[in-house]
Amino acid sequence: MSKNILSHLQINRDIPIPLYYQLKTNFIQMINDEILKVGDMLPTENEITEYLNISRPTVRQALTSLAEDGYLIRNRGIGTFISKPKFTDYFFSKLESFNEELINRGNIPRTEVKNLRKIDGIDEINSALNISRKESLLHLERLRFSDETPIVYLDTYLSYKKYKNLQTEDLVNNSLYDLLSKKYHTDVYHAKREIEAVPARADEANYLNIELNQPICLVKSIVYTESEFPVEYSIARYRGDKTKFYVELFRE
Repeated sequence: MSKNILSHLQINRDIPIPLYYQLKTNFIQMINDEILKVGDMLPTENEITEYLNISRPTVRQALTSLAEDGYLIRNRGIGTFISKPKFTDYFFSKLESFNEELINRGNIPRTEVKNLRKIDGIDEINSALNISRKESLLHLERLRFSDETPIVYLDTYLSYKKYKNLQTEDLVNNSLYDLLSKKYHTDVYHAKREIEAVPARADEANYLNIELNQPICLVKSIVYTESEFPVEYSIARYRGDKTKFYVELFRE
């Protein structure tokens, strides 16, 4: 297997592209062409170094970069393996439910509802939802999985007065957006989102099965109807090692 993988590696020293990046691109191409598949073991750093006649730090830089991008898993003393691809979230360019996103990509979604309850209003959230600060909120706490891997820990807030009957609905097997549409004739249309990288707190690390203070992507969203009525306020924590975001921009 190692010899077959090595035969696909090519380095061109006559072009102004760093050698580590060329090597990284070789592996990505093999993954895209399905020459390398999830679980396949890569040749060792020494084998790659000798085959390509490049330095070991160059090889290590390429493999480290691939691991950081989610292509590889490096197990000390065992080897380097092809990882499952990261969950790609396109939510900066289109608005879909979590289940829709995963199903459209061939993954299997699963949801655990950790909490669904009435809580006192929170100034920032009530203001964002354009409701009285004295009004109660419906708090929905969920953990979302892709192929049994925890991907996002999500707190969702809605007006309790308007949507309290959601407490009787099956939010494990049904999309929140579908329920809002069918039960409340409320169709979500667009969202405003902000994202930042933060260290995982203890509860977040526990839910996402990661180390304390490991980087996560914190995403705050306000979802609106077509008439600009705010429906949902959410705080999502995405695993940084399992998620990447896709953004499409246009010049006006």
